[in-house]
Amino acid sequence: MAGVNKVILVGRLGADPELRHTADGVPVATFNVATTEIRKDKNGNRFERTEWHRVIAWRKLGEICSEYLKKGRLVYIEGRIQSREYEGKDGIKRRAYEIVATDLRMLPTPITQEGEFSRTGTLAQEEIEEEFPHEEEEDIPL
Repeated sequence: MAGVNKVILVGRLGADPELRHTADGVPVATFNVATTEIRKDKNGNRFERTEWHRVIAWRKLGEICSEYLKKGRLVYIEGRIQSREYEGKDGIKRRAYEIVATDLRMLPTPITQEGEFSRTGTLAQEEIEEEFPHEEEEDIPL
């Protein structure tokens, strides 16, 4: 039986993606995505735990990420976990885990008056009605 290596993340970008090209000219974008989990402790107090994920997007997907994604943007990412070894400046070998993106969706993220993405991701009811006006339904005979 073959194994499964699949990751699905929904989170926010910590910074704008960086686009580079390999020696062969292949585009690759890298960026960090934060996922936040809200839980309660034994006493019922809420707390947040944020996990950061390094994401790599190759070729056309990398170019799209570089062009359209910005810090704070809410994204849905599908991909696989990949590890790699490297040697740190101190000479110690380390292992890094990254998400290689295979699919990405930009999720609706409200923008504040200052042009920044909203951290809460919610719109006031008036803003929703402005963007999506309620249309009266007509009586349609069956």
